[in-house]
Amino acid sequence: MHESRRDNGKKLADLKDEINALVAELVRWRRDFHRHPEIANEEKWTSGVIRRFLEDLGLPVQSAAGTGLIAVLEGAGNGKTVALRADMDALPLQEEGEKEYKSLNPGAAHACGHDGHMAILMAVAKILAGRKDSLPGRVVFLFQPAEERPPGGAKRMIEEGALDGVDAVFGLHLWQPLPTGTVGIVKGAMMAQSDEFSLVVKGKGGHGSMPHTAIDPILAASHIVVNVQTIVSRNVDPLKPCVVSFGTVSGGTVFNIIPAEVSLTGTVRSFETAVQDLAERRLHEIAEETARAMGASCSFNYIKGYPALVNHAGMVDFVTGVAAKVLGENCLKRIDPIMGGEDFAYYLQKIPGAFFFFGAGDGCPFPHHHPVFEIDEKALPQAVLLMASLALEFLGGRQA
Repeated sequence: MHESRRDNGKKLADLKDEINALVAELVRWRRDFHRHPEIANEEKWTSGVIRRFLEDLGLPVQSAAGTGLIAVLEGAGNGKTVALRADMDALPLQEEGEKEYKSLNPGAAHACGHDGHMAILMAVAKILAGRKDSLPGRVVFLFQPAEERPPGGAKRMIEEGALDGVDAVFGLHLWQPLPTGTVGIVKGAMMAQSDEFSLVVKGKGGHGSMPHTAIDPILAASHIVVNVQTIVSRNVDPLKPCVVSFGTVSGGTVFNIIPAEVSLTGTVRSFETAVQDLAERRLHEIAEETARAMGASCSFNYIKGYPALVNHAGMVDFVTGVAAKVLGENCLKRIDPIMGGEDFAYYLQKIPGAFFFFGAGDGCPFPHHHPVFEIDEKALPQAVLLMASLALEFLGGRQA
């Protein structure tokens, strides 16, 4: 037992040394992706960079989901197979600020951390490829497009073979709200179903000075926005999470004309199918009946997006155990589920696995999806250590 602990300690120290030697490259990769962001399903340059890197490591690479990539590292043994995933897409957002590696692509920015995710998985691939002869199984590296835009890339990746023969899957998200180097994870439902809806309220246009000759869709739409708030406050069980938010309201062209129609869009977030169905039904009823009461009409469209992300309990225990071992017990932070959506949920519907947040927030006050968003790059090597260790521990037979 004593010798085993000594051997394990040496292996961990060796792994840390390998990662420390990669830090400069790791930061350079991340900043290069940051300079050249590409939005969902347009990650052609990004995909090309990663493909060349993986092929240089000697890994066979398969295209999937358009711009996505599946690379397989075959170890010496015929053991289990583990998959690790990084998302690739940037946001349709104009980056602000003066950083040296600011986005060179107008209207696109890595304002969520996916640039870091790709760099982390590239480093893990390089480290594990160097240990190929001692790996007792297979590692599948998934570089996935379009996480930010439903229907997302995960579903297509799965349809095109991403999980074929895979026994477990793990993914991380660099997380600004958590201190750098910490891990936040939830057993069971961790992230919400994310749906979108749209409404078109139709009235009768007219002059702003003679509202009695028109049917005002702006007024009807305003009442719809207010009345819809009763779904969460009066229809949904108070003990069950639900969010209904409007994101856009548009209509009209000039200050003194009542327009003929107004368009609205929004989102519904929930964890349970029954709550999701209730919110959809009440949205439809309230919108139509409110519009009708004011002499207008309303068309309604509802699109169910990503399912709830539900972590497997045993895999959560596995992640927290490995994290405590390689990063220290203090790395584990208690977090609550969040109402954000994530298409990693589709992988977890198919096979056991876990998704977790990795803290990267030290000195970074701006939240995800903000035009000045930034991550603490000190988190990158620590995240590499955890992801590589998850693969090595799982293949070594110490999984839950």
